[in-house]
Amino acid sequence: MIKLLRSMLFVPGNNMRMLHKAASLKADAVILDMEDAVPMEDKETARLFVRDMVPELAEKRAGIYVRVNSWSTGLTQEDLEAAAQPGLDGIMLPKCETREDIEKLTRELEKLEAKRSLKKTPIVALIETPLGVVNAYSIASAPRVIAVAFGSVDFTREMGTTPSKEGTEVLYPRAHIAVAARAAGVDPIDTVWTDIMDVEGLIRDAKLARKLGYSGKLLIHPNQIDPVNKVFTPTPEEVEYAKLIVQEFEKAKAKGIGAISIKGKMIDTPFYKQALRTLQIHQAIEELEKHSTT
Repeated sequence: MIKLLRSMLFVPGNNMRMLHKAASLKADAVILDMEDAVPMEDKETARLFVRDMVPELAEKRAGIYVRVNSWSTGLTQEDLEAAAQPGLDGIMLPKCETREDIEKLTRELEKLEAKRSLKKTPIVALIETPLGVVNAYSIASAPRVIAVAFGSVDFTREMGTTPSKEGTEVLYPRAHIAVAARAAGVDPIDTVWTDIMDVEGLIRDAKLARKLGYSGKLLIHPNQIDPVNKVFTPTPEEVEYAKLIVQEFEKAKAKGIGAISIKGKMIDTPFYKQALRTLQIHQAIEELEKHSTT
């Protein structure tokens, strides 16, 4: 069963009310945030809240991640001490620029895991700088990385440009990160849509992200969950077509045939693998929905 990451919602780590609410939200993952959402004077409060809430939330829902502060802040180690708790599904590291950033995080996690008898912690690398974009594949292919997310807001600031709803200023890095993640065999997660009132714009942006190859999207408000989940959920037609591809291709494969034609389209191994993934996503969503109703 694959891990669903259609929607990853940031939740301020210093807001206990919102942290409790995260248990009932339908986002595939919630990211307890100790970085941008938390002012400097509240960092310690966020650590205390996150430390207590990770195990509590893990009893009520899946997909518990924590975004720590970047290495450049000098706060990462203390954040990790708070975040490394039973039930944690992963650490998001912001401002990832090199593979060494991930390797350093891995070493620190290994120490905490050994000390606290915790399972191996996956990593989501958040790329937000030009150097990070240049090194995207090296970052994505580092051990423990299960997903690479794009942070467009900080990226545009570093580039000296201005964010726009059209997104032309980030089209290259957005596409590049998706390609690098897919090449490394991990999930690409698209950047946030900052206008929480513009639902139509969010849907258009999410559809573009899916066309670029993204598996899901970072979110900043609960109202964005349902529209984004819908965009990244295979339609009934896509599921039926995937079933047909898998069925017919496996029949052909058993006969030693490596490519077939379905509805006038040539189907080879890459199409077969894509169809398998579609069915895996569909199955994971069905399991999630079944669990949420019991």
